[in-house]
Amino acid sequence: MCGIVAVHNLDKPSSWRPKVIAMSKKQRHRGPDWSGCYVGKDAVLAHERLAIVGVDTGAQPLISADGKIILAVNGEIYNHVKLKESLGQGVQFKTHSDCEVIIPLYTKHGTDLVPLLDGMFSFVLLDETVEPSRLIAARDPIGITTLYQGWSSQLPGTVFFSSELKALADQCDKIISFPPGHVFDSASGKTERYYQPTWWDTDKEGATPTTPVDYTLLRQTLEAAVRKRLMSEVPYGVLLSGGLDSSLIAAIAARETEKVALAHYEALKRKRSMHISSSPPSPPPEGVTEDVTIGSWPQLHSFSIGLENSPDLLAARKAAAYLGTVHHEYVFTVQEGLDAIPDVIYHLETYDVTTVRASTPMYLLSRKIKAMGVKMVLSGEGSDEILGGYLYFHAAPDAASFHQECVKRVKNLHTADCLRANKSTMAWGLEARVPFLDKAFLEVAMNIDPKEKVFHKGDQQTVDEDGRPRMEKYIIRKAFDIKPDGKRPYLPHSILWRQKEQFSDGVGYSWIDSIKDHAAAVVSDEKFAARATRFPSDTPDTKEGYYIRETFESLFPSEAAASTAVRWIPREDWGCATDPSGRSVSIHNAAYDSKDQ
Repeated sequence: MCGIVAVHNLDKPSSWRPKVIAMSKKQRHRGPDWSGCYVGKDAVLAHERLAIVGVDTGAQPLISADGKIILAVNGEIYNHVKLKESLGQGVQFKTHSDCEVIIPLYTKHGTDLVPLLDGMFSFVLLDETVEPSRLIAARDPIGITTLYQGWSSQLPGTVFFSSELKALADQCDKIISFPPGHVFDSASGKTERYYQPTWWDTDKEGATPTTPVDYTLLRQTLEAAVRKRLMSEVPYGVLLSGGLDSSLIAAIAARETEKVALAHYEALKRKRSMHISSSPPSPPPEGVTEDVTIGSWPQLHSFSIGLENSPDLLAARKAAAYLGTVHHEYVFTVQEGLDAIPDVIYHLETYDVTTVRASTPMYLLSRKIKAMGVKMVLSGEGSDEILGGYLYFHAAPDAASFHQECVKRVKNLHTADCLRANKSTMAWGLEARVPFLDKAFLEVAMNIDPKEKVFHKGDQQTVDEDGRPRMEKYIIRKAFDIKPDGKRPYLPHSILWRQKEQFSDGVGYSWIDSIKDHAAAVVSDEKFAARATRFPSDTPDTKEGYYIRETFESLFPSEAAASTAVRWIPREDWGCATDPSGRSVSIHNAAYDSKDQ
């Protein structure tokens, strides 16, 4: 991923070059590898690059052969090879960037190019073949990448775009989070939805899916999603909390990496045999790799974080040992976490309590990972929304309501987990890829009859014919509860059937308690009593919420900035507590028995 800034419909764009560069510099952490700027007839585009694919030749903004179409992209296009092939032999490319294919696709399809893209992306494209110039902006279907749009009352008609809020905060008095799955066209002035999946509209008749679960299809589609996300020319790894989601992604990535290792070794054998025909190549060391450095393709590295002896550290250690990854775990202290919160809020650009809680350990871990030379990691975001994995889903009154809540949570991922995964990692120039939010996997998983996803806890929990508990995310657990090709299972039983933990809980239960204690100490009773006066809109209901909101306001004092934040709140009408922690769900502790503990 990278950082982009664009300002369109300017009278004197050359005078804006220093301003746009200064705006772009505020998000340079997203792209520490290079910076670029283009000044056009009435627009300025800037780009901060994190090089993952096309490392040597993919500097942006990208410019067409005739110099009249200019492109700045944040993200990855996984199907760029197939898209290039679809364009035929006549199209010449100047770089090896996966993003350059957008330019000829635009020439051929106009804004209809966007649904053809399979990846995570936000981009702005400037077309100077027409008068006035035309600006296109688009964001990926779910909002894995971040994009903001702004306007200034001092510059009527001028429109701003950036990857982060901080780049626009001083220039715009109206800012929105650009909606995922949409495309903006300056020629019409309209922003329209291009992403129209079959499961999106829950209001129409027959909206609740009735498709039986196909466990093989579910498994193979997720495997394909992981496979395509291993597209990289730089060292990569996996985030591993030891929970179901990250462990599944790690298990698939480990198998795919092993295939690469075998292919790598076979190619090396052939190369050696050509030069030393009289001496056969020596056998590879255990694990098939000849180099255990992180930069070596055959070696998969995993990363976890937590307080001392936290649930996630212990579970991740067990999963890593089983999968054979080169595992790195980092123990942080409560004080280190508390000290980081202001910086975390600065990078997150939200005051949502849930997001801040979970982002702080992820932010700290990302710094450690980047320091080791890794630039890309796989992560497990999205599974809980798609499959109804949050523990509060056990209180859904019926299957239709369960499905509606899943759709609602997926639609709002860009305000919570996607925002967290993107900004916590990109604060240090680390890219996070999320296979569960693959378009093909979404189409399969979101169209499964929600009766297959519904679960219960405690005395109401049932078991299947194999004695497996019908717990949260049962269908994905069962899909991977096999021994592929007669080999060992994807994961140990204790990992595959581990109960859901919120990430902020799993890193150590005292983490959340300590944030609450800290907030209670720094927010006086008098200040909290006057919270509705201080924050009349979206008034915080706890001292923790007040502390985080106050910190946000100190960093982003404008109403325009505050209007972009969205709070994550469980379903109170299902009898759920307002505290988003997994432990606040009454069935959390009851779901553990002595054996699990």
